[in-house]
Amino acid sequence: MQHSLIYDWNRIGRPQGVAPIALDDETLRDGLQSPSVCTPSIDQKIEILHLIDGLRIDTADIGLPGAGPHVVRDVERLAREIAESRLRVAPNCAARTVIADIVPIVEISQRVGIPIECCAFIGSSPIRQYAEDWTIEWLERRTDEAIGFAVREGLKVMYVTEDTTRADPDSLRRMFLTAIRAGATRLCIADTVGYATPAGTRAVVQFVASVIKESGADIGIDWHGHRDRDLAIANCLAAIDAGATRLHGSALGVGERVGNAPMDTLLVNLVLEGYIERDLTTLPAYCEAVSRACGLNIPANYPVIGSDAFRTATGVHAAAVVKAFRKGEPDLVDSVYSAVPASMVGRGQLIEIGPMSGKWNVVFWLEQHGFTPDERLVDRIFLRAKQATRTLTLDEIRAIIAEVPAARPV
Repeated sequence: MQHSLIYDWNRIGRPQGVAPIALDDETLRDGLQSPSVCTPSIDQKIEILHLIDGLRIDTADIGLPGAGPHVVRDVERLAREIAESRLRVAPNCAARTVIADIVPIVEISQRVGIPIECCAFIGSSPIRQYAEDWTIEWLERRTDEAIGFAVREGLKVMYVTEDTTRADPDSLRRMFLTAIRAGATRLCIADTVGYATPAGTRAVVQFVASVIKESGADIGIDWHGHRDRDLAIANCLAAIDAGATRLHGSALGVGERVGNAPMDTLLVNLVLEGYIERDLTTLPAYCEAVSRACGLNIPANYPVIGSDAFRTATGVHAAAVVKAFRKGEPDLVDSVYSAVPASMVGRGQLIEIGPMSGKWNVVFWLEQHGFTPDERLVDRIFLRAKQATRTLTLDEIRAIIAEVPAARPV
């Protein structure tokens, strides 16, 4: 995927022998907690679920059944879709660490006939304990009772400590050891308010790994990050290097406040860094489906998926791309002015014409659209672009071409 002429400083000093990385898609649960999204219809949820499966994402949170009968209905329908369509993605469901929230997960799993992982969450940080008047002993009792019940009912449990990245080591050790003794198979570090930096991420993941080692159990570590400080992707990569084995994200980063780690950008980074191998040509369709279903516009400058991601109207940049194109090397075209190959997600490099353009832009545009780059025509379009305040539209360029009698298709 990476061009041979690129020297990759990103690999210098990176840990070797990283464990296989799994992914958990939170779009249909945590993603829908965004105050700005529309709740998708069940048909839209099913479409998104199939796109999640097509991207070979390992697990998907399909809802919080404890929230009420309407969620139970959708969760059961999604679970049946997984079973009947034989999708590879495995379902999980969120639950507060209370038996009442876990019961509907047990019942749905039994009715549909497939395993559903229970993601039992509970607050852990001193600030949350103080606000809620919780004691650490009370948190331990809740943890033991809820996880013990889920395990006895045949569910695998991921134990999620909310606000882990602001919790003290003693509280975390007590809660995690309680969860392990009760039968949890995964521990999830939740950066609930997007507080962590990459250094903090590494520290807390390594701490949790030490607690697991102390317990002697074989337990997976999840990382669930938010975007409040815009460090979500960097933190995901730091979590991998520190020992996390499953990462959470949502399409377009939808979620509470400014959202979760964006699954789309996370997938691209994991492929580029060699952590996973994946066909990402359906990534735009995944993001577009969530955009439509949730009523969210994709910003033009959104990484990889936005309309400007592989589009340039700048003269120097366009000249490099055009020269690469004329060498007849598609990989060079995709890499000379792009960190992400457009072809990776089924797209291509686009050269536009605007006030920052050079004549390379004009010549290449004309050639790509089937016109001879006559010097008089090039000069006229170039002059009009320099007088503009934005990139010229297709109709505007065609109108200029029509003004030049000698302009004709190649």
